[in-house]
Amino acid sequence: MPDVLIAITVLWGFVFIYAVMATMDFGAGFWSMVYLKHPKTKATNIANRYLSPTWEVTNTFIVALVVAVYSLFPNATYTLGPVLLIPGSMILLLLALRSAFLVFSNIAIEYKKPLTYISGITGIFIPGLLMMVLPITHGQAIDYVDGAASLNLSRLLSSPNTYAFMAFAISSTLFLSSLLLADYSKVSREMEAYKIYLRDGMILGPITLFMAFLIMFTLRIEVPWLYERMINDLPLLLLSIGLFIVGGLGLFLPSFFEKGVRGMPRIAVVAVTLQYLVASYVYGKAHLPYIIYPDVTIQSAFTDPTSFRAVFTTYIVGFAILFPGFVYFWSLFMKDKKYLQQTSK
Repeated sequence: MPDVLIAITVLWGFVFIYAVMATMDFGAGFWSMVYLKHPKTKATNIANRYLSPTWEVTNTFIVALVVAVYSLFPNATYTLGPVLLIPGSMILLLLALRSAFLVFSNIAIEYKKPLTYISGITGIFIPGLLMMVLPITHGQAIDYVDGAASLNLSRLLSSPNTYAFMAFAISSTLFLSSLLLADYSKVSREMEAYKIYLRDGMILGPITLFMAFLIMFTLRIEVPWLYERMINDLPLLLLSIGLFIVGGLGLFLPSFFEKGVRGMPRIAVVAVTLQYLVASYVYGKAHLPYIIYPDVTIQSAFTDPTSFRAVFTTYIVGFAILFPGFVYFWSLFMKDKKYLQQTSK
């Protein structure tokens, strides 16, 4: 495999990992806010229990993503920098606000309610802004003046495709986080919270699927080159839909392992995550070789081979060190019975 394809695969991997983890993180913050006034269900407690140890881990991946873009495709930053200045600044501002208010909500108990609302609301806007980056890379909203790229906000914000991506990001955030929180509630034996998050997943699943079809519909009209390339991988798109259906069945079918309990959220989480993996692969493959259509390609933006090998070696060593820690963290979080029983009191 050519070095440039290895590099873009590494970058795509960072994007996917962060997208899934951030989706669950931001969604948990939103659900913590929504069910704040329903203490008997313990739904907010479950969301906070998930949120507390994971939001710091999640933020490390966005740092890794930015570093990967700059180190692997430095020439792309000359275009991405000015183009993403406004949305990027908004994302950083909301991330800072959310992180600050999230911390203070656990310290300033007398102000817990307003702080939780602020962190929950800001958190749900961040996925939409992050997803806005994808329509920007399609090129229609970028103007070039004397060779310098600039973002045409009026054109971007008047595009139905932009809002389709943003709506999909928000619905996916709420859907995937509700699945994970349902699974976590079940493991923690908080069955009232489990029923609530299972219900939320049943509602948000069809909405998310509709938003995905809306993206394809608007792509066909506004970005036909990308739509046609995605349709060339129709079997993978159908596989993606099939995995989504499996995830839906995991919510509605009775559990094979527990009598009288409906739903298998662990299966739903795995199936939907795989569905996002397949769909994002189809989108990313169709987008190649362009980072920003039609002027910035992976070849024109790629770093020199010597720098790539040094950076790639650093990533391998870093993951070899960090990956066992992430596995251990996850085992403590989702499998350690003493931890679950202690925190569920």
